[in-house]
Amino acid sequence: MKNKRKKKGHVKGIFPLLIFLILYMFTGFVSGDFESMPLMIGIVIAITVALFMNNKEDKKSLNEKIGIFTKGAGNEGLMLLVIIFMLAGAFYATASTVGSVDSISNFGLSILPESMILPGLFIVTSILSFSMGTSMGTIPALIPIAIDIAQKTDTNIALLAGIVVGGAMFGDNLSFIADTTIAATRTQEVSMKEKFKANILFVLPAILMNLFLLALQPIQTAGLETGSYPYELIEILPYLLVIILSVAGLNVLAVFALGILSGLMIGLFNGTLTLISFMGTIHQGMMEMQEMAIIALFVGGLVALMEWLGGIDWLLHNLTKRTKTKRGAEFSIAALVSLMDIATTNNSISILTAGPLARDIADEFGISRARTATILDTFAAGFNGLLPYAGQLLVAGGLAGVSPVNIMLYNWYSMLMIVFGLLAILFQFPKSMKRKIKRTKIQ
Repeated sequence: MKNKRKKKGHVKGIFPLLIFLILYMFTGFVSGDFESMPLMIGIVIAITVALFMNNKEDKKSLNEKIGIFTKGAGNEGLMLLVIIFMLAGAFYATASTVGSVDSISNFGLSILPESMILPGLFIVTSILSFSMGTSMGTIPALIPIAIDIAQKTDTNIALLAGIVVGGAMFGDNLSFIADTTIAATRTQEVSMKEKFKANILFVLPAILMNLFLLALQPIQTAGLETGSYPYELIEILPYLLVIILSVAGLNVLAVFALGILSGLMIGLFNGTLTLISFMGTIHQGMMEMQEMAIIALFVGGLVALMEWLGGIDWLLHNLTKRTKTKRGAEFSIAALVSLMDIATTNNSISILTAGPLARDIADEFGISRARTATILDTFAAGFNGLLPYAGQLLVAGGLAGVSPVNIMLYNWYSMLMIVFGLLAILFQFPKSMKRKIKRTKIQ
């Protein structure tokens, strides 16, 4: 291909990530507990290895390598993620204190038939994530509700958390305001409307299959049959406000801030909060998210070191050098963005990194830009929901008090996204997405 990226990179550039994955998985399998090695320790070991490595074409001192790490960790997107973490922690702590979590879960249990409790949780999560445009905002907002439902139905909390993570990835993949959608459409020069129409057809089988499987999943309903679940509509206001403001397109930080303030007003009204206790509540919520925030920064620094070592370029080069057919090209694009996501734990960054090369591949093999954007977004979102060291499962695991790996096993929707995505490429489905569209090259 004429526009193929020239840098071949170095395989050693992915060694730090491989060492982390091997250590983490090996320790988990040997001990039988994937929490036996804290994620932060595994990442610190990988960072240490990267700092002792060097690039033959661009050798640097230890101080310079530390500078690369700190610059990567201080990336604008990562710092914004840290702020989202903190505000999300404050929101769910406030919502829990004023009774919002209990009321909204009781409301759902009161109106949903027994067979729809689990599918209903997925639908609610999907609506919220589509409205907010961020899985990282959706998960901490709804995991407390999943915990409450799990306790009242005596259901495996990992299952409930997996449903929430899956619904959150639904929005990451399809929302008009998601940064992944923006990244996919911008790199492929296609409108959001075109991408959405292609994308919803691409993942519709996964959505329907997930709902069907959840409806068949048995849950303990002794409490539901005899229990009474009172709720106060006013206490649902913080969550309702978050949905409405998100649909209106308000910035996610402003959405959480207003959600927190609405929780304060309700708390003052029903006597569950005072101004003094409110400060303690939001502080506690933020502190519960601090480990996740630090891990996110460490991963950002590690990715920067891997890029300097040539690992990212090596992945890009080797995934595309033998592509010969349209179907093979689509598989290459899927593999490219998937491995980038596994390496970076960030679906937006993986799309932005793989996007330009994917655009060249699409032009070479006559693949529509809407389909290319769909492949990028679907596989990035699918794998991001299944990485136990990525933000989504870290947050869900931290809030639910279970291993991210256990939650991963119950995130059926992300698995189905990948499975049906591969089938769509294999059988070139849907046919309407194969149409070649007119496009203009980016200079």
